[in-house]
Amino acid sequence: MKILKIIFTIICLTLVLNPCSAQKEKEIAVMAYYVPSNNYPLDNIPFEKLTHIIFSFTEVIDNQMKFKNKSFSKKLKDLVAYKKQYPDLKVMIACGGWGGCAGFSDMANDPELRHQFVESTMDFIKAYDLDGTDMDWEYPGMRGAGNTFRKEDTQNFTALMKELREGLDAIGDDMTLTFASAGWERYYDHIETLEVMKYADYMNVMTYDLAGGGSPFTAHHTNLGAFNFDDIKGTPAYEFVSKSKRKRSPRSAESIVDFCKNIGVKPEQIVIGGAFYGRAWKGVGPENNGLYQKNKGVWIGWAQYANIRDKYEGKGGFVEHWDPLAKAPYLYNATDSLFISYDNPKSVKLKTKYVKDNGLGGIMFWQLTDDTQSNGLLDAIHEEVIKK
Repeated sequence: MKILKIIFTIICLTLVLNPCSAQKEKEIAVMAYYVPSNNYPLDNIPFEKLTHIIFSFTEVIDNQMKFKNKSFSKKLKDLVAYKKQYPDLKVMIACGGWGGCAGFSDMANDPELRHQFVESTMDFIKAYDLDGTDMDWEYPGMRGAGNTFRKEDTQNFTALMKELREGLDAIGDDMTLTFASAGWERYYDHIETLEVMKYADYMNVMTYDLAGGGSPFTAHHTNLGAFNFDDIKGTPAYEFVSKSKRKRSPRSAESIVDFCKNIGVKPEQIVIGGAFYGRAWKGVGPENNGLYQKNKGVWIGWAQYANIRDKYEGKGGFVEHWDPLAKAPYLYNATDSLFISYDNPKSVKLKTKYVKDNGLGGIMFWQLTDDTQSNGLLDAIHEEVIKK
């Protein structure tokens, strides 16, 4: 009996001192936003490298969750069928997206209409055997792509997330609720962040499009590294910001994560984003290899990473550069005065390492079918996830 007691005591002490041996270490979420593409067959998706795949998009139509594109119904069913082969994979549905948010404000502003939407969302999830939903309202209380917005959106978004949480919990205890949030601070003035986080599993921070095509100067659109404007003194970007009446601060994944943590968001609920596409400007001067220089407008508004690697990386006059401060790559073509900001394998690995080192919930990306189908960005993320 004494020996048994000694063994039992040793086991208990081991579990207390080394709890990771008693339970599996929390998995890092790897979430793929997914828009079906004939160029990227379902059989080619490396499902084993994902924890979640978020089918995009439905919209708020007649105060219900519905597909605007009717062909997406079969495509979602075909995707869900892969759960039989990958039982740990969560398949979710996203609602909204840039240009798809017209119905949110009116629906959320009326308790009865909001209830109708939540009920339709639960019916949708059950009909397709899904594992949750992502609200991609761009943006509550703010102008988006021509969508209706009102100041009441702030409280109404909280109410919507609360009711969605209650609906999902009624289906099962393993249902996931996420929402897409902006990668800049002003967005958080228009949502009750900590209240919303009581109901969301994750906040998917869109740490991309940090610089858009309308920017008068070139910049990184999906950089990890934080910096100050003093770090870019002497550039047209610095001059523009210095003269601007609007208060601006440099955008980055690191800075918005710090901001969210400082207002009380739990790190394990924060998911940062990778961009599987690039932003490109034309008419860019050669100083600083085109970075933070004036431009003459958009060259390519949406450059898939697969096309960037195939056509531009180190090809056709494009030279690849690395910004150690922003921890981000860019391409510049001095002959044609073209500049591309994007993510590459090095930068998404650094983002994934940052997630691990800082105890964040995970990494997501927009969007899967923009990737190459071998040795791509998802492969780079996975290599870092499994690295010990």
